[in-house]
Amino acid sequence: MSLTPEVLSIYIVDILFLFFASLAFYLSLKITLNYDRNKNTQQQYELEKKSYLAATIIKFIFFIKIPMFVFFVFTLDKISNILVGAMCAAGVVNATEYGVPLLILKMLNLYIFAFWITLNSEDMKYEEQKYFRVKFLLFIVAFVLLLIEIITEIVMFSNIDINSVVDCCGVIFSVTDTTYISEILSKDIFLVALFYGNFLLLTLFFFLKQRVLYGVLNLLFVIISLLSLIAFFGTYIYELPTHHCPFCLLQKDYGYIGYFLYIFLFYGTYYGLSLAFLEYESKELKRRFNLSLLFNLIYLILVSYFVVGYYFKNGVWLS
Repeated sequence: MSLTPEVLSIYIVDILFLFFASLAFYLSLKITLNYDRNKNTQQQYELEKKSYLAATIIKFIFFIKIPMFVFFVFTLDKISNILVGAMCAAGVVNATEYGVPLLILKMLNLYIFAFWITLNSEDMKYEEQKYFRVKFLLFIVAFVLLLIEIITEIVMFSNIDINSVVDCCGVIFSVTDTTYISEILSKDIFLVALFYGNFLLLTLFFFLKQRVLYGVLNLLFVIISLLSLIAFFGTYIYELPTHHCPFCLLQKDYGYIGYFLYIFLFYGTYYGLSLAFLEYESKELKRRFNLSLLFNLIYLILVSYFVVGYYFKNGVWLS
């Protein structure tokens, strides 16, 4: 496809990411291979100094990736205006075989980079820096995934043919087709039961302070929440039983409610997931438990509000 200003902007940021991430990768590799806390040499001192530079670069990448993810979705929505058949970002994502994997990879990388920030923050609290090598090993993995993301992004945009007809979200998320999506959509009541059941278990383990189980349940919660949003809750936001698109929620017609839903879900599950991998001091442990449950609860209240609000307004459920 031709370069739109939005796509060109994404490419420029990708080049910047690649440059800075490559530098951080080189430093991380050097630190991982050569750092030994038991040695008191000039090389170890130099590696510690370089670790601050690497950490600064990694934090910079993460804090830019957050608005860039929003801008990426905005770009997909903007491109849908020039693709025949597309009504929103869903048509653009489905226009090539790389769209869905790229979207999943971008979300995965956000969680990984967010966890790296947490790991680095916890590491800096202790004089012995017990996570020093671990955090740079994690970034080496994150760098590989970031590299795959950038390549996939370029390939996806390059393979979009603006002269071909693509499916709109109504076709992609149709319950009448014999696809895996239609199979998921047909299990709407089951998914809703899983959604509320999962939250009840989250609440239980919140009070029991079982951090590992709570973290695992947050992983399930983000998956079930997205599936139930597409299959059930989204239809009440649209007030149309056949409209299941998770991207139209981001549009002005629906008050940009999707941004609020996805942000609350991300923060709630991020804080919850982080509990499963690290041991925290009691004060920080309590803070993360509280923030996770709070954001997840706000998400639950928001999606439930549209269902209850529709019933009180119309006296019937959507069917």
